[in-house]
Amino acid sequence: MGAKHVVGAAVAAWVAVGCGVSQPQVESTPSMDTAVAKLASPNGRNMNGRNMNGSFLNRMLVAVRYDGAKREGMSTPMDSVWLEGSVLHGLSDTEELSGLDFLKVRFTGELDNGQTVALRVDSATQGQGADQDIWSYGVSYQDPADGYWYPICTNADGSPAKAIALENRWDYRQGVEGGGSKIYDASAFTFACEGAALAKCVRFGYAPWRSLGGTSLEGHHQACTRMVRADFCGDGTSYTVDGNWVNLYDSMNVQVDSESWVAEAEWTSNGASCVTSKTRATSPIQCGSGMVVNDCGTNFSSGALLISETPPAQP
Repeated sequence: MGAKHVVGAAVAAWVAVGCGVSQPQVESTPSMDTAVAKLASPNGRNMNGRNMNGSFLNRMLVAVRYDGAKREGMSTPMDSVWLEGSVLHGLSDTEELSGLDFLKVRFTGELDNGQTVALRVDSATQGQGADQDIWSYGVSYQDPADGYWYPICTNADGSPAKAIALENRWDYRQGVEGGGSKIYDASAFTFACEGAALAKCVRFGYAPWRSLGGTSLEGHHQACTRMVRADFCGDGTSYTVDGNWVNLYDSMNVQVDSESWVAEAEWTSNGASCVTSKTRATSPIQCGSGMVVNDCGTNFSSGALLISETPPAQP
């Protein structure tokens, strides 16, 4: 086999309301997104994490609605908004807007308790090199309590982090059928916080809008979100803790194998199809009966898309 990728960049902790957001701007100097991209580049070492996405106001942002998007200064909302890859596009009368045109555009976000929140795009940054198709956005929300704007994504130190726009939305519930699954919803999209599983798997090369050899990487992206969080059962439950090392490679050589680590599991978009006795699990895997297979991780069996490995035991 060739080289292998060790999954990582510490996943952002659940976001607390913090400092305000600066005025909208376009970054022309190396940003946090560039640093994250380097950490998550092929054959680099990283760490897993429990969170699928960031949160604020002690809630999850479960969807961002296309309808009603309106740029500051516009008298009426845009006629339509859509995503092409991670690039926001919109139509206002006969003018098509995209990319940097979305600075100061406001959206309506939906929280997991059914409430809505005003969102605003404060910055937009296009990726470089092989990641030119990845745009990241600085996005803030308006706190209904004080009227101020705060970042929807933060780093572990509380500083603002960026988000990647992804089509559709996800089920953030845990321990239930459908938990962790992608929900196809043409009326909504997701702002995926850098450092959490959804965005991290884009940075690993599994952008869901990309194809390789005529095969979509959407399934690999979803399998990756399960793997990063150690969602073995495919019900949204994470069996790991932030900071555990894990290695990743796939059936299409987006990430390739080089390390002599210990096989952990084979992964599909629905969770692990098999596991070994050497997992990251910090508690018994509830669906583990019958999943332990001696040769798990030696090939891509049962439709597996990814294989994960854990470091060998230290002497």
